[in-house]
Amino acid sequence: MPHKTFFAFILPSLIAMVLFIALPIVSVVVQSFHVEHGRILVQVESCQPFGGCTTETRVDTAAMAELREEQPMGRFNRFGTYLNRGHLAVDEIGAILANNNGIGDIVTRIYNLPLYKALAFTLVFCFVVTPIAMALGFIIALAVNTVPKMVKGPVIFFSLLPMIITPLIGSLILYWMIQPNGIIGANLRVLFDDPTLSLRQSPLLTWLSLLFYGVWTNAPFSFVVFYAGLQTVPADTLESAMIDGASRWERIRYVVIPHLAPLATFVALVQLMDNFRVFEPIVGFSAEANATSLSWLIFNDLSGDAQLFGSAGATSVITIIGVIILLSPVLVRTWREFNHKVV
Repeated sequence: MPHKTFFAFILPSLIAMVLFIALPIVSVVVQSFHVEHGRILVQVESCQPFGGCTTETRVDTAAMAELREEQPMGRFNRFGTYLNRGHLAVDEIGAILANNNGIGDIVTRIYNLPLYKALAFTLVFCFVVTPIAMALGFIIALAVNTVPKMVKGPVIFFSLLPMIITPLIGSLILYWMIQPNGIIGANLRVLFDDPTLSLRQSPLLTWLSLLFYGVWTNAPFSFVVFYAGLQTVPADTLESAMIDGASRWERIRYVVIPHLAPLATFVALVQLMDNFRVFEPIVGFSAEANATSLSWLIFNDLSGDAQLFGSAGATSVITIIGVIILLSPVLVRTWREFNHKVV
């Protein structure tokens, strides 16, 4: 394709990416270096005809409005937001490392810092849900590929239900099911003979519930991609392997899996990015007491009356850097394989 034709072909996508991705990211980065203005207080004396005079402290709304008009993004804070306790907590970590009772105490105290607590759950969610969901989706794809055509349609439909349901609605459904009077919660109480058992009160059980939900919602995407890839596996190669006496497992291992390896890389990239921004299940499960994520921190900064745009911007930038670091090994490997094929 000539360069001019290629440029004209991708120009609409480039414009959309600049307007809706690049510029917002630049705006977030700039906002992260600012913090909200402090309140300007004034002493106001109010006198009553027969009650004397009293002095009250009030916010000077006129001065605040003038200050916001002069500096709409807030006060320039350099890297202060990134280094405070709500984010990288540099001073707090320095104090923990200087005075502690051992490795266990260091890990516990750092984990109790907001960003690192959210980062811990986010990484666990990524590295547990992604491989299990990919493996489960691959197994479902293999199973569906062997069922009779008469029932294949309904089986595919039911396999895709978790992906069809809106994530927040799906998390609410599972949340109601694990309640003490829900079908899962009530049966677990009977199974373990513990009338006080609650999946929400235990941090470990809360994490397991969220991880289960993550696998349940991510597996259909892996299934769709792998099932489509199975339709492209060369039939003559499989027949040759069968003639040579290869078992079903050997055909899957030496023919199917190598053929689907590029698709596996694509699925891993998409699901890692998607899982790194986990948010809906935490809100749906009301699990913020036991589990938070980077996306939930951003939501928490922007909800309520006092919206902390600078704090939310700093967390967003840290999230973007985390995604880049998380995907860099896969991207580097893909780039090397591409260059090797070109050579």
